[in-house]
Amino acid sequence: MADNYRNTYAGPISRPVDQATFDVGLRKHMLTVYNYLASGLLLSGIVALLIYMVPSINSLFYTVQNGRMGFTGLGMVAVFAPLALLFLAMFTYQRMSAGMAQAFYWAFVGSQGVGLSVLLYAYTHQSVIQVFFITSAAFAGLSLYGYTTKRSLSAIGSFLIMGLIGLVIASVVNIFLASSGLAFIISIVGVLIFSGLIAYDTQRIKEQYAASWDRGTQDKVAIMAALGLYLDFINLFQFLLSIIGNRN
Repeated sequence: MADNYRNTYAGPISRPVDQATFDVGLRKHMLTVYNYLASGLLLSGIVALLIYMVPSINSLFYTVQNGRMGFTGLGMVAVFAPLALLFLAMFTYQRMSAGMAQAFYWAFVGSQGVGLSVLLYAYTHQSVIQVFFITSAAFAGLSLYGYTTKRSLSAIGSFLIMGLIGLVIASVVNIFLASSGLAFIISIVGVLIFSGLIAYDTQRIKEQYAASWDRGTQDKVAIMAALGLYLDFINLFQFLLSIIGNRN
């Protein structure tokens, strides 16, 4: 599904008449993307913390039976809501206005916070905070590389996307095998894949802007670009947490 967004803007890149104007617009566009990304991460974190810390909210999403925690019906709906929203967007994106795209983005990152609240129960708070800052530093470096490099990352991007498909298949298989060894290998591969995708997607954002800079669609492009980077960040964070995080 994420591949769909990565390929949405594939096509010829128009050459700007005024390079200086284009460069200023590109910097503004990238700032907009990163602002959406940071705001999305903040919203997801707030939702996760509210669910974890406020009993009345927590009871809406979690239930305790025989000393074991589980999701309520609303909790299950909320956990699968991001996946459902992605499927919906795949078929409706072209018809979305900028306002609808924004509503989709905020609904997605907000519902993603429900799933992230699980991490606050599974790992120590210190681990979650430490790994978040490690992920942030890694993301900053990788995204900067993707933005500044003159080397085309399209070839490595195709390889990473194929690896991502394999990663999803292996993760599904391990649901039935429940192998800790395979889970560790999946986490290592996941870190490598999403590290590469951060650089690749950042470079793709520049190409997307070049293809749409004179078509009046930059707002939608920025929102979906932020969504791609958001998914890269969250997945890298979760895989790193599974490797170096301390469980409760």
